[in-house]
Amino acid sequence: MAEDGTERVLLPLQRGEDGLEALTSWFSFVWRPIGASGELLQTIARDLRRRTYMVMLAPLPDDDGSAGRTEVAFREAGWLVIREQCDENHVLPVAGRSFAEYWAGRPGKMRTTLKRKARKIEVEIFSRFDERAWADYQAIYAESWKPEEERSDVLEAFARAEGNNGRIRLGIARADGVPVAAQFWTVEKGTAYIHKLAHIEAARPLSAGTTLSAALFEHVIDIDGVDLVDFGTGSDAYKRDWMEQNRPRYRLTCLDWRQPRAWRTIGKALVRHLAPHNRPG
Repeated sequence: MAEDGTERVLLPLQRGEDGLEALTSWFSFVWRPIGASGELLQTIARDLRRRTYMVMLAPLPDDDGSAGRTEVAFREAGWLVIREQCDENHVLPVAGRSFAEYWAGRPGKMRTTLKRKARKIEVEIFSRFDERAWADYQAIYAESWKPEEERSDVLEAFARAEGNNGRIRLGIARADGVPVAAQFWTVEKGTAYIHKLAHIEAARPLSAGTTLSAALFEHVIDIDGVDLVDFGTGSDAYKRDWMEQNRPRYRLTCLDWRQPRAWRTIGKALVRHLAPHNRPG
């Protein structure tokens, strides 16, 4: 942290296998410095050269200037900075539309699927943490195509905290009373965040996931009145059907070229950068 009078900038970091890295978890949507002062950020960056030879920062947005501001601060502090796109973020700016107006603009196949399949599915949306609903979510996830959750304890603690504050939107879809699909969303400060979604493979023909997604979109748009729906990171093709904008996320690899430990990483980066230009035609 650096501060000057009433201004303060914090750089949340953790020690990684090599050097320091952004303080994130598997569930993080984004990472950025806290505070806008480029001068104070540069002060932190300069101090970090005494502590490590490498700082890895990701996933940084640049729609608010965070990636560019951080890159400049580290360069001015004497670091060699390598900037690369590491991921993408699909979002839906609601732009004052109702759910009906938004839905009218979705692909015809999606709208037809919902019209044909929705009557076979019952949907329940929880705005508080519910033990039974969370057990249903866990059971569905365990039977889905998704890999085993890396830190299910962290996710449950987050769900409980968000539920206790009324920010959770946990959707459960049932067919003939049997839970077949689940989605974990949260709503905060005008944004709905889509964290997790899963369905039982045997129930795929029911398209319960589409029905549940539509119900949650309708809830956050018409009831919560959000301005933005954020589908997190990842290039999954199905996200393009639901969302309308794709924002890049960046990785900054900051290396202190004065320290011998950094030279190997710098060499690899140079080879990676030059390799496409050296391929035979």
